Parts: sequence; structure tokens; C-alpha cells
Amino acid sequence: QVQLVESGGGLVQAGGSLRLSCAASGRTFSSYAMGWFRQAPGKEREFLAAITWGGGSTSYADSVKGRFTISRDTAKNTVYLQMNSLKPEDTAVYYCAAKRGDYSGPFDYWGQGTQVTVSL
Repeated sequence: QVQLVESGGGLVQAGGSLRLSCAASGRTFSSYAMGWFRQAPGKEREFLAAITWGGGSTSYADSVKGRFTISRDTAKNTVYLQMNSLKPEDTAVYYCAAKRGDYSGPFDYWGQGTQVTVSL
């Protein structure tokens, strides 16, 4: 069974940085894609970034391109989201997700989420 556990969320001032981690277990993930999403209160879940586990190909939403970077450590089975130049509108619950194949289409497995709050 796939398990995804996020960590690294917290409170940060605007302009600051955070790095989220997602520890994945329960599968050999070489043929999987991993993604990061977020959901703010009263808003729909939003795609942020994705990466293929094997080749490391990446995709980003326009809203975070240039500020957020997704990466993975295959030895640690961990995916990261480095977030720089954070803004109050980045405040949300951030989720890690996984799916077989490439990062197009819906994701099948989800973590429990980690809260990120950006203050002025």
C-alpha cells in the first residue's frame, strides 16, 4: 500500500522560504510520478508541480514557476518542494500525491497534507 507522509510545513514571513518533504513507501516508485498540490480555505485543490521518479522530468503551474522547485531523492524515496519568495496567498494545506506512469491525468495516492502559513 502506498503511503505518503508530508512534513516541513509551518509559519513563515512573506519573502521567506520553506522546503516540504514527502516520504514515500509501499512501492518501488521508479515508474511513478509524484506531485505537489495545495488547497486554500474555500478554494479548489490546485496543482503546483510534478516530477517523474525515474527520469526526473518536471512540470510546474504558472503560478509557482520560478519560485518553487520540485526534486526527488531516489535513495531516500523522498520528494521535495522548495518554496522561495513566499507570499500570503501561498497559505494553504500542501499535499503530496503519486500516480503510476507520467504526471498527466489524475493522481491516485495522497498524503495527509501539511499546513503552510505565510504572514505579512
